[in-house]
Amino acid sequence: MTQPLIMVGAGHAHLVTLRGWIEQGYHAPPGSLLITPERYAWYSGMMPGLLAGRWQTEHCRIDLAPLCNATGMALQEGQLVQLDADSRFVTLASGQQLRAGVLSLNSGASNPAPEHDNSIPVIGAKPFGDLYQHWQQWRRSGAPARLAILGGGAAAVELALALQKALSECQILLFSSNPLLSGQPPRAARLIRTLLLRRGIALHEGATISRIENGYLHATTGDPVAADAAILATGAAPAAWQHSSGLATDSAGFIRVSATLQSQSHPSIFASGDCAALAGCPRSGVYAVRQGPTLGANLRALLRGQQPQQHYQPQPRALALLATADQQALACYGPLAIHSSAAMWLKDKLDTDFMRSLQMD
Repeated sequence: MTQPLIMVGAGHAHLVTLRGWIEQGYHAPPGSLLITPERYAWYSGMMPGLLAGRWQTEHCRIDLAPLCNATGMALQEGQLVQLDADSRFVTLASGQQLRAGVLSLNSGASNPAPEHDNSIPVIGAKPFGDLYQHWQQWRRSGAPARLAILGGGAAAVELALALQKALSECQILLFSSNPLLSGQPPRAARLIRTLLLRRGIALHEGATISRIENGYLHATTGDPVAADAAILATGAAPAAWQHSSGLATDSAGFIRVSATLQSQSHPSIFASGDCAALAGCPRSGVYAVRQGPTLGANLRALLRGQQPQQHYQPQPRALALLATADQQALACYGPLAIHSSAAMWLKDKLDTDFMRSLQMD
């Protein structure tokens, strides 16, 4: 049996697609499925605030069942482990196999990890569920004495500041292989370096961790540094199944898509968000949200037997808002960077408005 539409993952683009279909009164063809590892979708923009104690769990995740019910999708919990793009067969971790007429992938990415011997917990920031479980355990039973965060981008900075506030007895170490916040204006990095110093977070800039062995982080330069746990906020790595799927991928292994968000090699398969590669499009929630309307319109067209016509054009720049766990946020746009309570107000408004738009009455 072929399912007319299978959507894999509940990332930002799929959430916006489902919300758009509800607003348009559209129902997916009978038998359509949304496959996700769990029935809740975490909103990454509010995760640092949750860890810092500003938000509760219910504020930061979406129950997918009402969204699916309103669009005629069936919700199935499962993890994709293999894809045959030519036949559009998906295999789940349970061993179940399903065939899609049209397949849409919005399944995210993992974090690149250095070699390690499991002498300390090494926890990916993506997907969030695993980190959240460790955070809960640390709150109940005591945090690691020395917690290393690998990465120097916005996610790593937000996590370092949030966890320092939540786990005050824990020494936070931040390892950035590139200059801190290299994708933002220079003033942003200066402001954050000052904050890190003020809060006692040890910044190791220009330090690439090559391996973790016997509880020590070995960098390409400098002496090994002891840690009791490590969190990976090191960018994005493609899922293993993407390499063997038969889909056209870029040199890093991400799925190449056209402006219609269709696979360049298999036009009945769409990809969006972190698992996809599109020229000029960073892997960021802001851009994934903007892909949603294009994806929704083009899926509907293909399901009707028509050629997708909507093209997604990434915006040349986007506002970045980084929560700093002090009732303020860092706002970056173009060459500008401002750290203020007004930026925090704006971030809260945008985040809560987005979440409210996905809640079903």
